[in-house]
Amino acid sequence: MPLAEVLDAEVAAKLGGLGLDTVGQLLFYTPRRYAQAGVVAADETPEPGDWITIVGRITKADLIRMKRRNGQFLKVRVDDDVRVYEASFFNPRYIKNKLRPGARVMMAGKVSLYQGRVQLSHPEWAVLPDSGEPDVAAVGNSMMSELYAVEQEAREAASGDEASLDDAFERAILPIYPATKDVQTWVIWRAIRQVLGRLAPVPDALSEQQRGQRGLVGTAQAWRGVHLPDSSADVDAARDRLRFDEAYAMQLILAQRARLGRAQTARPCPHVPGGLEDALRERLPFTLTQGQEAVLGEIDDELDSSVPMSRLLQGEVGSGKTLVALLAMLRVVDNGQQCALLAPTEVLAAQHLRTIRAMLGDLGIGGELGAAEGATSITLVTGSQRTADKRQSLLDVVTGTSGIVIGTHALLQENVEFFDLGLVVVDEQHRFGVEQRDVLRAKAAAGRVPHHLVMTATPIPRTVAMTVFGDLATSVLTELPKGRQEISSSVVPMGKPAWMNRVWERAGEEVEAGRQVYVVCSRIGDETGEKKAAKKENDEGADNRREAIALVDLYGEVTARLPHCRVEMLHGRLPADEKAAVMDAFTRGEIDVLVSTTVIEVGVDVPNATVMVIIDADRFGVSQLHQLRGRVGRGGLPGLCLLVTAVPEGSGAFRRLTAVAATTDGFELARLDLAERREGDVLGELQSGGSSSLRFLSLLDDAEVIADARDLARSVVDDGFSLADHPGAAAIVDAVVGSRADFLDKS
Repeated sequence: MPLAEVLDAEVAAKLGGLGLDTVGQLLFYTPRRYAQAGVVAADETPEPGDWITIVGRITKADLIRMKRRNGQFLKVRVDDDVRVYEASFFNPRYIKNKLRPGARVMMAGKVSLYQGRVQLSHPEWAVLPDSGEPDVAAVGNSMMSELYAVEQEAREAASGDEASLDDAFERAILPIYPATKDVQTWVIWRAIRQVLGRLAPVPDALSEQQRGQRGLVGTAQAWRGVHLPDSSADVDAARDRLRFDEAYAMQLILAQRARLGRAQTARPCPHVPGGLEDALRERLPFTLTQGQEAVLGEIDDELDSSVPMSRLLQGEVGSGKTLVALLAMLRVVDNGQQCALLAPTEVLAAQHLRTIRAMLGDLGIGGELGAAEGATSITLVTGSQRTADKRQSLLDVVTGTSGIVIGTHALLQENVEFFDLGLVVVDEQHRFGVEQRDVLRAKAAAGRVPHHLVMTATPIPRTVAMTVFGDLATSVLTELPKGRQEISSSVVPMGKPAWMNRVWERAGEEVEAGRQVYVVCSRIGDETGEKKAAKKENDEGADNRREAIALVDLYGEVTARLPHCRVEMLHGRLPADEKAAVMDAFTRGEIDVLVSTTVIEVGVDVPNATVMVIIDADRFGVSQLHQLRGRVGRGGLPGLCLLVTAVPEGSGAFRRLTAVAATTDGFELARLDLAERREGDVLGELQSGGSSSLRFLSLLDDAEVIADARDLARSVVDDGFSLADHPGAAAIVDAVVGSRADFLDKS
C-alpha cells in the first residue's frame, strides 16, 4: 500500500526521499539503535557530517561570552552512557533555564569533531520527562510539536482519548532511526505510529504451524516489537521474525522465477558425434581438468533437455571457464542453433573474439577460404562499430550465417534479431541486471527460450549464491589448469621513496627479461571539478587527504621512470578502434608497459604479462583487486602484484590490502568483501537496481536462516503458491524487494 494513502502527502513525500514509498517499506525501516535509561545507547562512532539523534543527561551547562561579537551562547555537555557530546546554542535566552544539568534530553543535529569530541551546533532538542522527577514536563523546540502530534494521533486512532505529551516518553525504550536533516527521527517515528494505529490486520506470511516450528512471533507482533518495544526481549523476538521475513521474501521471488523457468520450453541439444564439439576436443593441446569435465557433464545433461538450462558457473581467474562455455556453445551450434555471448565491455568482448577465434582456428571461419568442413562463423556486435560493419554483423545474425555472436549491451537493442537463438552465455554476471538478462533471452524463436549459462570469476559466498542466484543451479571450478603459476602480492607504502623506486626497478627488470607489465590506476584525469568531487566522495575507504593519481599523470611518470620501455595508455574514453589497437599491440608484445584504468579488469588474457602494479590500490574493492591480480601469471611464468597505497599503515584500508596480499583464495576474499560492503550493493542484482531494504538479515552470518527460508519457499511454490493469493507474503515481498511484478512476470 502506498504511504500517500495512509499519511499526509508532505510526510509521504519526505519519506520517499529515504526510499520509503510503501507501508511495508516503512515498517521494515529498522531503528538504528534504542535509547534506554541506564543502558548503553550506541556503540558506533559518529562521523563528521552524520545526522544523529542522542538521548542522554546534561552534565554541564555554561553560558559563554562570544569573542568576536556581542552576546553569549549556551554550551552543554550530554552523557548518553557511552560518550559525552557537546552542543552549542546561540541566542539562548529562552532555553538556558530549560537545558540545565540533570535534565534528560533528546537532541538531533549534524556532527562535527573537535579534539575527538562529538559536537552538535544548535541541534533540535527536547527535555524529556524523567521517572525520577515525575513533575518534569516535556518541552523543546519544533521537535516537541512533532512528538506531541505523534502521541495525540496514535491515542485518537486507538481510543479517541486526548493525548498527553509526556506519555510519549514513558516508554522504557525509545527507537532512534537513521535520519537526515530533512527527515528526522521523530518524523519517522510519528509516521510509523500512525501506520500502526491505522493499519488493518494483515494476514501473516507464515502459518501458525510454520511459526511454531521456528519459534517465531507473528509479523504484526514483530512490527510493534521493533518500533514500540517494552523490553529488549521484544526487540530480539521482533528481529528474529523480520530477519526470517527478509530471507523468505527474497527466496519466494527466486523460487517463483525458477518455477516459471521450468514451465518454459527450450530446444534439446544432444551431443552430435563428429561435430564441432568433438573436433575442438580432439585439437586441444592439453587435457581438461577433472573440474571442467564434471561441469561439462552437468551442462551436457541440461542441454539435452527441453527444460531450459539456467546455470551459474563460478571459477577463479584462469580456471578455464571460457573453454567450458565454448564447448557448450559448439554443442548448440552442432544442433543448428545460434549462441550469444554477452560481455560487459568492448575490451572484454574483443578479447573473447580473439580467444575463441584462436581456439577454433579454421573451425570458426565458416564461409571463408580455408575453413574446415562444417565450420561456423563468429560475429562481433558492439555499440561503436562503424555503420557498414554493424549492418553486416546484424545481417549475419538475423540470417543465421553466424553461429556464435559476441557482443556488449548492443546485443540488447531492439534491432538485433537472431535467426534461432539456442544458448545465452553471460560473462561477469554481476555487471548485468535481471532485465538485461531477460531481454536477450526473449530474442529466441516464438514459443521457446534459450538455454542460459552465466559465468563469473568473482567468487560468491554460499549465502550470496543462495540469495542472489538462487534460481540458478551452481557449478564451481576450483582447479587451475596445468602451467598456471602462483601470484605473489605485496603492499607498497607510497610514502617510502626507496620502496617506490624498487617498484619501477622491478618493472624494468621484467621488461628486460622479455616480459610485460600492467600499471593500473583508478581514474583517467582531466575531469571537471564537479566530477572530481563526486569521484573523491565515492572512493570508499580512500585516503581523502589527497586526490587519486590520474592516468594522464601516471603515464608521464612511468615513461620518465622507464625511459627504455615502450609505454602506452589505455582507458575507456578512447575510441573503440584505438582501444582495440592498443590491446592488440600489447597482446602481440609490441608494448612493454600498459598504463590503464580498470578497463582491463576482466577477461584480458596476455600470457607474457607478469607484473601488475596497482596505484592507489585502496581505491579499489576487494573483488576488483582480485580480478586485476588475475591478469598476470597466466603463461606459465610467476606473477607479481604490487598494491601501492598512500593510506597510513595502521589504517583499516591498509589492513584490507594486507589481507588481499596474504591470500589468493577467491572465496576467502569474497567473504572479506562481503564483510566490508553494504549488502544492498550485493543484492542490487536481485532488486533490479533498487536500493537495499535489508535491515535485519546478514548475508555473512545468517546462512542457516537463508537456507531454511529457501527450503520453505521452494516447497510452497512447488505446491502452487501465488503471491496474488497470499497478501501476507505479498506484503513482505513488496517491503523487502519492491516491484515484485518486475520479477514474477518474466517469461
